[in-house]
Amino acid sequence: MPRLLDLGLDRIRNIIMDMARLSESSVFSALEAYESESNAKKHIFEQSEKLRTLQDEVTDLAIELIARYQPVATDLRFIKSCMEIAYGYSRFGRYSYDIVDVLETLGPLSGCNKHAVSEMAITVRKMILLSVNALESRDKTAAPDLYQMDDTVDTLYRKYLRELVSNLSKNSSDEPRCYISNLLILRYLERISDHACYVGDSVYYIITGSSSPRR
Repeated sequence: MPRLLDLGLDRIRNIIMDMARLSESSVFSALEAYESESNAKKHIFEQSEKLRTLQDEVTDLAIELIARYQPVATDLRFIKSCMEIAYGYSRFGRYSYDIVDVLETLGPLSGCNKHAVSEMAITVRKMILLSVNALESRDKTAAPDLYQMDDTVDTLYRKYLRELVSNLSKNSSDEPRCYISNLLILRYLERISDHACYVGDSVYYIITGSSSPRR
């Protein structure tokens, strides 16, 4: 007969996996909306709100389990990590909404050079998929790979900043809104990349009881 604590842990696990898939969908939808310049703001706002609600549900359930059953060792590590993971996935939803909000605020970007965003988006998509798979399969080895890809994202972000400063100093004729939109979206992607790493860290901690070497 399963412990009552186990039933609660299973409930948290199911909510977290729902959040993982929803946050993945949210980010991918936002990037597709950016690339195609389609209006997905309402849809992504709803996903973001759903993720926020699920985060609250995870937090409330985690506190209840700790108060009722006083879990220790692996169980306590799992609960603590799930609260952190839930927060990360909620941020995925928020940054997705921020991306599509840029489209509405700055207007059509069809005349802008989107190469920098598209290049970073490839790596960020891979990181999201890897972090979700690591959580689902309890793969503690994913963290180093996530941080390696995060280094790539950071390098791309700094590269664009240098190019932006250089172009502005040359009085480039490109529209300022192109620079602004790229910089904002790159920043949101860089933050999503960081949170994907934090998911990998949490999985490592759940399995080993130690902090990730890169954290």
